[in-house]
Amino acid sequence: MEDSKLPMALRSNLLDLFGQIEREFENLYIENLELRREIESLNERLAGEGQTVDGGDLSKGALKTKASHSTSQLSQKLKTTYKASTSKIVSSFKATTSRAVCQLVKEYVGHRDGIWDLAVTRVQPLVLGTASADHCSMLWSIETGKCLLKYAGHAGSVNSIKFHPTEQMALTASGDQTAHIWRYMVQLPLPQPPADISASLDDDVDFSDKDEADGEADGPNECPTIRVATTTLKSHQGVVIAADWLVGGKQVVTASWDRAANLYDVETSELVHTLTGHDQELTHCCTHPTQRLVVTSSRDTTFRLWDFRDPSIHSVNVFQGHTDTVTSAVFTVGDNVVSGSDDRTVKVWDLKNMRSPIATIRTDSAVNRISVSANQRIIALPHDNRQVRLFDMNGVRLARLPRSNRQGHRRMVCCSAWNEENQACNLFTCGFDRQAIGWNINIPALLQEK
Repeated sequence: MEDSKLPMALRSNLLDLFGQIEREFENLYIENLELRREIESLNERLAGEGQTVDGGDLSKGALKTKASHSTSQLSQKLKTTYKASTSKIVSSFKATTSRAVCQLVKEYVGHRDGIWDLAVTRVQPLVLGTASADHCSMLWSIETGKCLLKYAGHAGSVNSIKFHPTEQMALTASGDQTAHIWRYMVQLPLPQPPADISASLDDDVDFSDKDEADGEADGPNECPTIRVATTTLKSHQGVVIAADWLVGGKQVVTASWDRAANLYDVETSELVHTLTGHDQELTHCCTHPTQRLVVTSSRDTTFRLWDFRDPSIHSVNVFQGHTDTVTSAVFTVGDNVVSGSDDRTVKVWDLKNMRSPIATIRTDSAVNRISVSANQRIIALPHDNRQVRLFDMNGVRLARLPRSNRQGHRRMVCCSAWNEENQACNLFTCGFDRQAIGWNINIPALLQEK
Protein backbone atom coordinates (compact mmCIF):
# COMPACT_ATOMS: atom_id res chain seq x y z
CA MET A 1 0.00 0.00 0.00
CA GLU A 2 2.99 2.33 0.57
CA ASP A 3 3.65 2.37 -3.21
CA SER A 4 0.04 3.25 -4.00
CA LYS A 5 -0.44 6.17 -6.40
CA LEU A 6 -3.99 6.76 -5.17
CA PRO A 7 -4.74 10.00 -3.27
CA MET A 8 -5.15 9.54 0.50
CA ALA A 9 -8.85 10.53 0.44
CA LEU A 10 -9.61 7.97 -2.27
CA ARG A 11 -7.66 5.25 -0.43
CA SER A 12 -9.50 5.86 2.82
CA ASN A 13 -12.83 5.83 0.95
CA LEU A 14 -11.93 2.48 -0.66
CA LEU A 15 -10.84 1.04 2.70
CA ASP A 16 -14.15 2.16 4.21
CA LEU A 17 -16.12 0.49 1.38
CA PHE A 18 -14.10 -2.74 1.66
CA GLY A 19 -14.68 -2.64 5.42
CA GLN A 20 -18.43 -2.49 4.84
CA ILE A 21 -18.23 -5.43 2.40
CA GLU A 22 -16.17 -7.41 4.92
CA ARG A 23 -18.75 -6.75 7.68
CA GLU A 24 -21.55 -7.94 5.36
CA PHE A 25 -19.66 -11.17 4.60
CA GLU A 26 -18.89 -11.61 8.30
CA ASN A 27 -22.61 -11.37 9.15
CA LEU A 28 -23.42 -13.96 6.47
CA TYR A 29 -20.64 -16.23 7.77
CA ILE A 30 -21.95 -15.98 11.36
CA GLU A 31 -25.51 -16.72 10.19
CA ASN A 32 -24.21 -19.72 8.26
CA LEU A 33 -22.35 -21.06 11.32
CA GLU A 34 -25.45 -20.68 13.52
CA LEU A 35 -27.61 -22.53 10.98
CA ARG A 36 -25.04 -25.34 10.78
CA ARG A 37 -24.97 -25.65 14.58
CA GLU A 38 -28.77 -25.85 14.67
CA ILE A 39 -28.81 -28.56 12.01
CA GLU A 40 -26.07 -30.54 13.81
CA SER A 41 -27.91 -30.38 17.16
CA LEU A 42 -31.16 -31.50 15.51
CA ASN A 43 -29.33 -34.36 13.78
CA GLU A 44 -27.81 -35.39 17.14
CA ARG A 45 -31.25 -35.39 18.75
CA LEU A 46 -32.57 -37.46 15.85
CA ALA A 47 -29.75 -40.00 16.24
CA GLY A 48 -30.22 -39.96 20.04
CA GLU A 49 -33.91 -40.81 19.77
CA GLY A 50 -33.07 -43.80 17.56
CA GLN A 51 -30.59 -45.13 20.14
CA THR A 52 -32.90 -44.88 23.18
CA VAL A 53 -34.93 -47.90 22.13
CA ASP A 54 -33.60 -50.35 24.79
CA GLY A 55 -30.45 -51.01 22.79
CA GLY A 56 -32.35 -53.54 20.68
CA ASP A 57 -32.13 -54.20 16.98
CA LEU A 58 -34.14 -51.53 15.19
CA SER A 59 -35.01 -53.95 12.43
CA LYS A 60 -37.16 -56.08 14.76
CA GLY A 61 -40.94 -55.74 14.75
CA ALA A 62 -42.26 -53.57 17.64
CA LEU A 63 -38.92 -51.87 18.23
CA LYS A 64 -38.77 -50.82 14.57
CA THR A 65 -42.29 -49.37 14.79
CA LYS A 66 -41.40 -47.42 17.94
CA ALA A 67 -38.21 -46.04 16.41
CA SER A 68 -39.91 -45.04 13.17
CA HIS A 69 -42.63 -43.27 15.21
CA SER A 70 -40.09 -41.17 17.13
CA THR A 71 -38.16 -40.54 13.91
CA SER A 72 -41.29 -39.30 12.17
CA GLN A 73 -41.99 -36.99 15.15
CA LEU A 74 -38.54 -35.49 14.90
CA SER A 75 -38.72 -35.15 11.13
CA GLN A 76 -41.99 -33.27 11.67
CA LYS A 77 -40.17 -30.96 14.13
CA LEU A 78 -37.44 -30.43 11.55
CA LYS A 79 -40.05 -29.56 8.93
CA THR A 80 -41.78 -27.11 11.25
CA THR A 81 -38.51 -25.48 12.32
CA TYR A 82 -37.34 -24.87 8.78
CA LYS A 83 -40.72 -24.33 7.12
CA ALA A 84 -40.28 -20.54 6.94
CA SER A 85 -36.77 -20.61 5.46
CA THR A 86 -37.50 -23.43 3.01
CA SER A 87 -40.65 -21.70 1.77
CA LYS A 88 -38.48 -18.66 0.98
CA ILE A 89 -36.06 -20.85 -0.98
CA VAL A 90 -38.89 -22.56 -2.86
CA SER A 91 -40.54 -19.23 -3.65
CA SER A 92 -37.29 -18.05 -5.21
CA PHE A 93 -37.42 -21.04 -7.60
CA LYS A 94 -41.08 -20.27 -8.27
CA ALA A 95 -39.99 -16.89 -9.65
CA THR A 96 -38.99 -18.56 -12.94
CA THR A 97 -42.70 -19.06 -13.67
CA SER A 98 -43.18 -15.29 -13.44
CA ARG A 99 -41.13 -14.53 -16.55
CA ALA A 100 -44.24 -14.14 -18.69
CA VAL A 101 -45.78 -11.95 -15.98
CA CYS A 102 -42.68 -9.72 -15.57
CA GLN A 103 -40.80 -8.95 -18.77
CA LEU A 104 -37.94 -6.60 -19.60
CA VAL A 105 -39.10 -4.17 -22.29
CA LYS A 106 -36.44 -1.46 -22.70
CA GLU A 107 -32.99 -0.50 -21.41
CA TYR A 108 -32.01 3.18 -21.09
CA VAL A 109 -28.23 3.42 -21.45
CA GLY A 110 -26.15 6.59 -21.71
CA HIS A 111 -25.15 7.70 -18.20
CA ARG A 112 -21.45 7.54 -17.35
CA ASP A 113 -21.98 6.57 -13.70
CA GLY A 114 -24.52 4.87 -11.44
CA ILE A 115 -28.16 6.05 -11.54
CA TRP A 116 -29.54 6.97 -8.12
CA ASP A 117 -33.13 7.86 -8.91
CA LEU A 118 -35.80 7.93 -11.60
CA ALA A 119 -39.32 9.24 -12.14
CA VAL A 120 -41.93 9.55 -14.89
CA THR A 121 -43.31 12.97 -15.89
CA ARG A 122 -46.81 13.74 -14.63
CA VAL A 123 -47.96 15.74 -17.70
CA GLN A 124 -47.88 14.86 -21.40
CA PRO A 125 -45.69 13.88 -23.11
CA LEU A 126 -44.86 11.06 -20.67
CA VAL A 127 -41.09 10.62 -20.53
CA LEU A 128 -38.67 8.97 -18.10
CA GLY A 129 -36.27 11.08 -16.01
CA THR A 130 -33.06 9.75 -14.44
CA ALA A 131 -30.63 11.24 -11.87
CA SER A 132 -27.04 10.04 -11.96
CA ALA A 133 -23.75 10.28 -10.09
CA ASP A 134 -22.24 11.56 -13.38
CA HIS A 135 -23.60 15.06 -12.43
CA CYS A 136 -26.34 14.82 -15.09
CA SER A 137 -30.04 14.22 -15.28
CA MET A 138 -31.56 12.82 -18.48
CA LEU A 139 -35.03 12.63 -20.01
CA TRP A 140 -35.75 9.56 -22.16
CA SER A 141 -38.34 8.42 -24.66
CA ILE A 142 -40.01 5.49 -22.88
CA GLU A 143 -40.81 3.71 -26.17
CA THR A 144 -37.53 4.11 -28.09
CA GLY A 145 -35.02 4.35 -25.23
CA LYS A 146 -33.45 7.46 -26.80
CA CYS A 147 -32.21 10.37 -24.67
CA LEU A 148 -34.34 13.45 -25.44
CA LEU A 149 -32.73 16.00 -23.12
CA LYS A 150 -29.82 16.30 -20.70
CA TYR A 151 -29.67 18.61 -17.69
CA ALA A 152 -26.07 19.42 -16.76
CA GLY A 153 -26.52 22.32 -14.34
CA HIS A 154 -25.30 20.56 -11.18
CA ALA A 155 -21.70 20.50 -9.97
CA GLY A 156 -22.12 17.22 -8.07
CA SER A 157 -23.90 13.89 -8.18
CA VAL A 158 -27.62 14.21 -9.01
CA ASN A 159 -29.30 12.22 -6.26
CA SER A 160 -33.01 12.55 -7.03
CA ILE A 161 -35.48 13.75 -9.65
CA LYS A 162 -39.19 14.60 -9.32
CA PHE A 163 -41.59 16.22 -11.80
CA HIS A 164 -44.07 19.06 -11.21
CA PRO A 165 -47.71 17.87 -10.94
CA THR A 166 -49.07 20.15 -13.69
CA GLU A 167 -46.18 21.89 -15.50
CA GLN A 168 -43.13 20.83 -17.51
CA MET A 169 -40.69 21.38 -14.66
CA ALA A 170 -38.23 19.05 -12.95
CA LEU A 171 -36.78 19.22 -9.43
CA THR A 172 -33.33 17.70 -8.90
CA ALA A 173 -31.27 17.35 -5.70
CA SER A 174 -27.49 17.18 -5.75
CA GLY A 175 -24.29 16.55 -3.87
CA ASP A 176 -23.36 20.17 -4.67
CA GLN A 177 -25.61 21.12 -1.66
CA THR A 178 -28.36 22.58 -3.86
CA ALA A 179 -31.67 21.63 -5.40
CA HIS A 180 -32.49 22.92 -8.89
CA ILE A 181 -35.81 23.55 -10.60
CA TRP A 182 -35.55 23.55 -14.40
CA ARG A 183 -38.05 23.76 -17.24
CA TYR A 184 -37.95 21.23 -20.04
CA MET A 185 -39.49 20.91 -23.50
CA VAL A 186 -39.25 17.59 -25.28
CA GLN A 187 -40.62 16.22 -28.51
CA LEU A 188 -41.14 12.49 -28.76
CA PRO A 189 -39.46 10.87 -31.78
CA LEU A 190 -41.86 10.07 -34.65
CA PRO A 191 -41.68 6.42 -35.77
CA GLN A 192 -41.99 7.11 -39.53
CA PRO A 193 -39.36 7.30 -42.31
CA PRO A 194 -37.06 4.29 -42.89
CA ALA A 195 -33.97 6.52 -42.44
CA ASP A 196 -35.03 7.37 -38.88
CA ILE A 197 -35.66 3.73 -38.07
CA SER A 198 -32.20 2.68 -39.27
CA ALA A 199 -30.67 5.53 -37.26
CA SER A 200 -32.41 4.33 -34.11
CA LEU A 201 -31.22 0.78 -34.85
CA ASP A 202 -27.64 2.08 -35.07
CA ASP A 203 -28.08 3.66 -31.66
CA ASP A 204 -29.31 0.36 -30.26
CA VAL A 205 -26.16 -1.34 -31.55
CA ASP A 206 -24.04 1.32 -29.84
CA PHE A 207 -25.90 0.77 -26.58
CA SER A 208 -25.73 -3.02 -26.68
CA ASP A 209 -22.17 -3.30 -25.39
CA LYS A 210 -22.84 -1.45 -22.18
CA ASP A 211 -19.41 -1.64 -20.59
CA GLU A 212 -17.61 -0.23 -23.61
CA ALA A 213 -20.23 2.37 -24.50
CA ASP A 214 -20.00 4.10 -21.11
CA GLY A 215 -22.40 6.75 -22.28
CA GLU A 216 -20.45 7.63 -25.42
CA ALA A 217 -23.47 6.60 -27.49
CA ASP A 218 -25.11 9.72 -26.15
CA GLY A 219 -22.82 12.24 -27.78
CA PRO A 220 -23.18 16.01 -27.41
CA ASN A 221 -24.95 16.30 -30.78
CA GLU A 222 -27.46 13.57 -30.05
CA CYS A 223 -29.50 15.24 -27.36
CA PRO A 224 -29.98 18.90 -26.35
CA THR A 225 -28.42 19.99 -23.05
CA ILE A 226 -29.73 22.51 -20.48
CA ARG A 227 -26.98 23.99 -18.32
CA VAL A 228 -28.77 26.67 -16.25
CA ALA A 229 -31.50 26.17 -13.66
CA THR A 230 -34.67 28.27 -13.58
CA THR A 231 -34.45 28.32 -9.76
CA THR A 232 -31.62 27.31 -7.42
CA LEU A 233 -32.48 26.40 -3.81
CA LYS A 234 -29.47 26.67 -1.54
CA SER A 235 -29.40 26.78 2.24
CA HIS A 236 -28.18 23.28 3.13
CA GLN A 237 -24.75 22.68 4.63
CA GLY A 238 -24.41 19.19 3.15
CA VAL A 239 -25.35 16.90 0.29
CA VAL A 240 -29.01 17.26 -0.77
CA ILE A 241 -30.03 13.63 -1.09
CA ALA A 242 -33.69 14.02 -2.13
CA ALA A 243 -36.37 16.59 -2.97
CA ASP A 244 -40.11 16.51 -3.75
CA TRP A 245 -42.99 18.80 -4.70
CA LEU A 246 -45.77 19.44 -2.18
CA VAL A 247 -49.33 18.98 -3.48
CA GLY A 248 -50.14 21.86 -5.87
CA GLY A 249 -46.48 22.36 -6.81
CA LYS A 250 -46.05 25.77 -5.10
CA GLN A 251 -43.63 24.49 -2.46
CA VAL A 252 -40.87 21.89 -2.41
CA VAL A 253 -39.16 19.98 0.38
CA THR A 254 -35.48 18.96 0.35
CA ALA A 255 -33.66 16.41 2.54
CA SER A 256 -29.97 16.69 3.31
CA TRP A 257 -27.01 15.02 4.97
CA ASP A 258 -26.89 18.09 7.25
CA ARG A 259 -29.70 16.28 9.19
CA ALA A 260 -32.36 18.82 8.20
CA ALA A 261 -35.18 19.01 5.68
CA ASN A 262 -36.05 22.40 4.18
CA LEU A 263 -39.38 23.70 2.88
CA TYR A 264 -39.09 26.31 0.10
CA ASP A 265 -41.48 28.59 -1.75
CA VAL A 266 -41.02 27.87 -5.47
CA GLU A 267 -41.95 31.34 -6.77
CA THR A 268 -39.63 33.30 -4.45
CA SER A 269 -37.12 30.45 -3.81
CA GLU A 270 -37.17 31.53 -0.14
CA LEU A 271 -36.73 29.12 2.77
CA VAL A 272 -40.09 28.78 4.57
CA HIS A 273 -39.24 26.20 7.28
CA THR A 274 -36.27 24.15 8.41
CA LEU A 275 -37.37 20.76 9.72
CA THR A 276 -34.91 19.57 12.35
CA GLY A 277 -34.92 16.63 14.74
CA HIS A 278 -33.22 13.74 12.98
CA ASP A 279 -30.00 12.62 14.72
CA GLN A 280 -28.18 11.56 11.57
CA GLU A 281 -28.12 12.19 7.81
CA LEU A 282 -31.42 12.15 5.94
CA THR A 283 -31.76 9.59 3.17
CA HIS A 284 -35.08 10.45 1.50
CA CYS A 285 -38.20 12.62 1.59
CA CYS A 286 -41.64 12.09 0.11
CA THR A 287 -44.84 14.15 -0.06
CA HIS A 288 -48.45 12.96 0.12
CA PRO A 289 -50.24 13.02 -3.28
CA THR A 290 -53.30 14.94 -2.03
CA GLN A 291 -52.48 16.42 1.42
CA ARG A 292 -49.81 18.70 2.87
CA LEU A 293 -47.91 15.89 4.55
CA VAL A 294 -44.19 15.12 4.30
CA VAL A 295 -42.29 12.04 5.42
CA THR A 296 -38.50 12.08 5.90
CA SER A 297 -36.27 9.07 6.51
CA SER A 298 -32.82 8.95 8.06
CA ARG A 299 -29.76 6.94 8.98
CA ASP A 300 -30.87 7.35 12.61
CA THR A 301 -33.24 4.33 12.02
CA THR A 302 -36.37 6.52 12.19
CA PHE A 303 -38.71 8.24 9.80
CA ARG A 304 -40.72 11.36 10.64
CA LEU A 305 -44.15 12.52 9.54
CA TRP A 306 -44.49 16.33 9.21
CA ASP A 307 -47.99 17.81 9.00
CA PHE A 308 -48.46 21.19 7.26
CA ARG A 309 -52.24 21.01 6.84
CA ASP A 310 -52.86 23.61 9.55
CA PRO A 311 -50.67 26.70 8.85
CA SER A 312 -50.49 27.56 12.56
CA ILE A 313 -49.38 24.07 13.68
CA HIS A 314 -46.52 22.07 12.23
CA SER A 315 -46.75 18.79 14.10
CA VAL A 316 -44.21 16.00 13.77
CA ASN A 317 -44.39 12.31 14.66
CA VAL A 318 -41.36 10.04 15.01
CA PHE A 319 -41.53 6.35 14.05
CA GLN A 320 -38.96 3.86 15.30
CA GLY A 321 -39.91 0.70 13.45
CA HIS A 322 -36.48 -0.23 12.03
CA THR A 323 -33.09 -1.27 13.42
CA ASP A 324 -30.91 0.23 10.67
CA THR A 325 -30.93 3.15 8.19
CA VAL A 326 -34.39 3.88 6.79
CA THR A 327 -33.59 4.24 3.08
CA SER A 328 -37.04 5.51 2.04
CA ALA A 329 -40.57 6.03 3.29
CA VAL A 330 -43.37 6.73 0.80
CA PHE A 331 -47.07 7.54 0.90
CA THR A 332 -49.61 5.42 -0.94
CA VAL A 333 -52.80 6.73 -2.58
CA GLY A 334 -54.67 5.34 0.44
CA ASP A 335 -53.88 6.18 4.06
CA ASN A 336 -50.64 4.21 4.26
CA VAL A 337 -46.93 4.83 4.58
CA VAL A 338 -44.48 2.15 3.39
CA SER A 339 -40.92 2.26 4.78
CA GLY A 340 -37.84 0.33 3.61
CA SER A 341 -34.56 -0.14 5.41
CA ASP A 342 -31.01 -1.48 5.38
CA ASP A 343 -32.26 -3.87 8.11
CA ARG A 344 -33.71 -5.89 5.17
CA THR A 345 -37.33 -5.21 6.05
CA VAL A 346 -40.18 -3.22 4.53
CA LYS A 347 -43.04 -2.14 6.80
CA VAL A 348 -46.55 -1.01 5.94
CA TRP A 349 -48.14 1.54 8.28
CA ASP A 350 -51.65 2.92 8.65
CA LEU A 351 -51.63 6.74 8.87
CA LYS A 352 -54.58 6.64 11.28
CA ASN A 353 -52.79 4.34 13.72
CA MET A 354 -49.01 4.29 13.36
CA ARG A 355 -48.08 2.70 16.68
CA SER A 356 -47.07 -0.54 14.96
CA PRO A 357 -46.87 -1.71 11.34
CA ILE A 358 -49.84 -3.55 9.84
CA ALA A 359 -47.48 -5.71 7.75
CA THR A 360 -43.76 -6.54 7.78
CA ILE A 361 -41.88 -7.90 4.77
CA ARG A 362 -38.59 -9.66 5.60
CA THR A 363 -36.04 -10.02 2.80
CA ASP A 364 -32.46 -11.24 2.35
CA SER A 365 -30.91 -7.92 1.31
CA ALA A 366 -30.97 -4.21 2.14
CA VAL A 367 -33.88 -2.36 0.52
CA ASN A 368 -33.38 0.91 -1.40
CA ARG A 369 -35.90 3.46 -2.75
CA ILE A 370 -39.23 1.66 -2.97
CA SER A 371 -42.36 2.66 -4.88
CA VAL A 372 -46.03 1.66 -4.62
CA SER A 373 -48.33 1.42 -7.64
CA ALA A 374 -51.34 3.73 -7.38
CA ASN A 375 -54.11 1.41 -8.57
CA GLN A 376 -53.26 -2.07 -7.28
CA ARG A 377 -50.90 -0.85 -4.55
CA ILE A 378 -48.08 -3.25 -5.37
CA ILE A 379 -44.75 -2.50 -3.67
CA ALA A 380 -41.58 -2.74 -5.81
CA LEU A 381 -38.47 -3.45 -3.71
CA PRO A 382 -35.04 -2.66 -5.27
CA HIS A 383 -32.26 -4.51 -3.44
CA ASP A 384 -28.52 -4.24 -2.83
CA ASN A 385 -28.16 -7.81 -4.14
CA ARG A 386 -29.34 -6.80 -7.68
CA GLN A 387 -32.81 -8.27 -7.25
CA VAL A 388 -36.17 -6.49 -7.60
CA ARG A 389 -39.14 -8.08 -5.82
CA LEU A 390 -42.86 -7.30 -5.85
CA PHE A 391 -45.12 -7.60 -2.78
CA ASP A 392 -48.69 -6.66 -1.98
CA MET A 393 -49.68 -4.41 0.94
CA ASN A 394 -50.29 -7.45 3.16
CA GLY A 395 -46.67 -8.51 2.77
CA VAL A 396 -47.42 -11.39 0.37
CA ARG A 397 -44.67 -11.93 -2.19
CA LEU A 398 -45.97 -11.71 -5.76
CA ALA A 399 -42.90 -12.05 -7.98
CA ARG A 400 -39.22 -11.47 -8.53
CA LEU A 401 -38.18 -9.68 -11.70
CA PRO A 402 -36.11 -11.92 -13.99
CA ARG A 403 -32.35 -11.49 -13.73
CA SER A 404 -29.76 -13.35 -15.78
CA ASN A 405 -26.55 -12.58 -17.68
CA ARG A 406 -28.58 -11.23 -20.56
CA GLN A 407 -31.20 -9.19 -18.70
CA GLY A 408 -31.79 -7.46 -15.40
CA HIS A 409 -29.47 -5.36 -13.27
CA ARG A 410 -25.86 -6.39 -12.84
CA ARG A 411 -25.19 -4.25 -9.77
CA MET A 412 -27.08 -2.76 -6.83
CA VAL A 413 -30.60 -1.58 -7.73
CA CYS A 414 -31.13 1.93 -6.31
CA CYS A 415 -34.71 2.87 -7.09
CA SER A 416 -38.04 1.76 -8.56
CA ALA A 417 -40.88 3.85 -10.03
CA TRP A 418 -44.32 2.77 -11.23
CA ASN A 419 -46.10 4.30 -14.22
CA GLU A 420 -49.46 2.57 -14.66
CA GLU A 421 -50.55 4.96 -17.43
CA ASN A 422 -48.18 3.21 -19.84
CA GLN A 423 -49.53 -0.29 -20.52
CA ALA A 424 -46.39 -1.60 -22.23
CA CYS A 425 -43.84 -0.26 -19.74
CA ASN A 426 -45.35 0.22 -16.28
CA LEU A 427 -42.38 -0.22 -13.91
CA PHE A 428 -38.90 1.30 -14.07
CA THR A 429 -35.77 0.46 -12.08
CA CYS A 430 -32.23 1.86 -12.05
CA GLY A 431 -28.92 1.06 -10.43
CA PHE A 432 -25.14 1.14 -10.19
CA ASP A 433 -24.81 -0.62 -13.56
CA ARG A 434 -25.45 2.82 -15.18
CA GLN A 435 -28.72 1.77 -16.74
CA ALA A 436 -32.43 2.18 -16.19
CA ILE A 437 -34.76 -0.63 -17.20
CA GLY A 438 -38.41 -0.48 -18.26
CA TRP A 439 -40.50 -3.54 -17.34
CA ASN A 440 -43.91 -4.80 -18.32
CA ILE A 441 -45.70 -6.19 -15.26
CA ASN A 442 -48.89 -8.03 -16.17
CA ILE A 443 -50.69 -7.01 -12.97
CA PRO A 444 -53.95 -9.02 -13.49
CA ALA A 445 -51.88 -12.19 -14.14
CA LEU A 446 -49.63 -11.36 -11.18
CA LEU A 447 -52.58 -11.06 -8.80
CA GLN A 448 -54.13 -14.21 -10.24
CA GLU A 449 -50.90 -16.16 -9.55
CA LYS A 450 -51.16 -15.09 -5.92
